[in-house]
Amino acid sequence: MNKYVKTILLVALSAILLVGCSSKKTEDKGSVNEKAESSVTITGSNGEVTLDQPAKKVVVLEWTYAEDLLALGIQPAGMADIQEYHNWVNIEAELSDNVVDVGGRQEPNLEAIAALEPDLIIGVSFRHDAMLKDLEKIAPTVIFNPYPEDESIDLYQEMTTTFQEIAKAVDKTSEADKVLAHLDAKYDEAKAEIDKANLKTKDVILTLAYSGPQAPEIRVFTPNSMASQIIEKIGLKNIHVPDQFEVFGSSTFNVEGLTKYEDANYLFTVQANDNVYEKQLKDNAVWKNLNFVKEDRLFDLGGDTWLYGGPLSAETLLNRIVDTMVNK
Repeated sequence: MNKYVKTILLVALSAILLVGCSSKKTEDKGSVNEKAESSVTITGSNGEVTLDQPAKKVVVLEWTYAEDLLALGIQPAGMADIQEYHNWVNIEAELSDNVVDVGGRQEPNLEAIAALEPDLIIGVSFRHDAMLKDLEKIAPTVIFNPYPEDESIDLYQEMTTTFQEIAKAVDKTSEADKVLAHLDAKYDEAKAEIDKANLKTKDVILTLAYSGPQAPEIRVFTPNSMASQIIEKIGLKNIHVPDQFEVFGSSTFNVEGLTKYEDANYLFTVQANDNVYEKQLKDNAVWKNLNFVKEDRLFDLGGDTWLYGGPLSAETLLNRIVDTMVNK
């Protein structure tokens, strides 16, 4: 083989290698770009969490976040404390029997979570901050704080923001927009019903009662609570103004503390197996002499009307208020 032929062959081989390398770089670059385009970043109280692609298998460790997924048409792969969820939360969307119970909300079972091989775990700050590192060993984990200490953010705003972040994580942002738009329309309808009703007053307090160590304790919801914001949206007025900022959205009273609100309507939830009104307060002189008791302005919203939760619980609450106040 002469030098001329060798030179031609070497040039040709070099060209082939260059094309191959160039093609490989293009393919690698394309793969990186595709991965970047499909990735999603969500923000919780633990900062930004990036997923390579929207999550398909999600484990939720708090009821609200299970409800958020159901509102988007998605069943969680796993969920904490399913039995108690059914006792307290009443929404139209049903939880599938196939959803795996992963233990209690306070102390979920890490092995049960890992066995599901989730794409994402969603927890709540006041329960799961301490176990974040353990959860992150299983799957990307986002933590939300439903009770921000920033007084400029009410708990309804926090609820909708978190709902939209979860929607982003599962690639359902347009569905989330529809859910919230539907909810706004329901508020307008409910307000029209309330306006037509022959109520003595639109002043209300909203309460959740239970047995305390020595006497019944009554949570009275504050203006920054999600439930109170819903009340205001449908044309009622929450007259409870606390002496200090209540980060959890409620103040706790005994029965004597209710006397200053006796001219308002009394909206309440109580569990059937702990009905303090039928037991401890039935013959209580202070309770019996409150104006809203004597004038039968008591509106029982049912023990399964969850005064926290997400957009579906919000809709249940407004429906129960209208049903009880307008149709009583």
